[in-house]
Amino acid sequence: MNVNDELVDKIANLARLEFNSQEKEEIKSDLQQMIGFIDKLNELDTTGVAPLLHMSENINVLREDEVSGTISREAEFRNAPLHDEQFFKVPKVIRK
Repeated sequence: MNVNDELVDKIANLARLEFNSQEKEEIKSDLQQMIGFIDKLNELDTTGVAPLLHMSENINVLREDEVSGTISREAEFRNAPLHDEQFFKVPKVIRK
């Protein structure tokens, strides 16, 4: 694939970007190097190689959720400075 000014202009238009002539030359060079790298990768024989879905063989390394002891509502409110029968009360922080 040949990277030219038209391709850079088209990509710039799609990305809603503007480049001066020096930037265009740098971008053309970078794009050509990227395409060359992809072409080099395409030379590799990957038949029989399964796609990599995860970086590790571990399936789920997280622990299971376990229900632990709970405390009563009275114990919850014992150290709360402000509360009613159901909720903790906090100072208003949002003003209109």
